[in-house]
Amino acid sequence: MNNERLMKVLLSPVVSEKASLAAESSGQYAFRVATDATKREIGRAVEMLFGVKVDRVQVINMKGKNKRFGQRLGKRPDWRKAYVRLMPGHDIDFGGGA
Repeated sequence: MNNERLMKVLLSPVVSEKASLAAESSGQYAFRVATDATKREIGRAVEMLFGVKVDRVQVINMKGKNKRFGQRLGKRPDWRKAYVRLMPGHDIDFGGGA
């Protein structure tokens, strides 16, 4: 697998109440990922960037919301979210020790 491709798969962590509860209770971490990323690419990217072992990956295609700005109608883009479950004993620290 190409390392350049793996660096572009993960876009950002999803920071929400639901994502933090999943991380605390079952060791699942949520990421916003590229729309064409596969489960295998997502797992390898997390292993490479954070130095952890991935147990499994679940992927969800999120539909963009319809929004209005005055009379103008618009739509936010569709995006893809991945829940990554880590092997027992592994952990990701997004705080950086702050």
